[in-house]
Amino acid sequence: MRLVDADGAQLGIKTVPEAMQIAREADLDLVEVAPMANPPVCRIMDYGKFKFDAAQRAKESRRKSTNVSIKEMKYRPKIGPGDFDTKTRQVEKFLGQGHKVKVTIMFRGRELSHQERGLQILDRVAETVGGIAKVEAAPKVDGRNMIMVLAPDKRAKGTGNENGSGE
Repeated sequence: MRLVDADGAQLGIKTVPEAMQIAREADLDLVEVAPMANPPVCRIMDYGKFKFDAAQRAKESRRKSTNVSIKEMKYRPKIGPGDFDTKTRQVEKFLGQGHKVKVTIMFRGRELSHQERGLQILDRVAETVGGIAKVEAAPKVDGRNMIMVLAPDKRAKGTGNENGSGE
């Protein structure tokens, strides 16, 4: 087998007993890293430390990944201006936190025959949050609901109005 020491230096081709003896003298483990190579490649290393480092790298990569969830905000066709503003502010907050937002207009009874009202509301929401979001899924009717999905806009995120002046 081809043997590589703990520093990465090639020790040449050795027999298994020779490699085991060298590993014991260094108080390290003999690990086969490329069994399909000809001859197979083994490395002298601290296997416990290797596994620990691999686990730390995996943990770090999991921590860096962002967890994007979908939040939902439900509107009605006859929503008042105050409720509209409150719900739309909440949509902006969700988008600011990096979540996608599913905006749903719920129709009841005969309201379904006035789908243009729902479309107007969805357009107003998209226009209001247009600076920080983009429409990911255009408005579509799903049973008694009209649905649109908004996603945070990466380009506009840094240029958002975060001065807190309320203007």
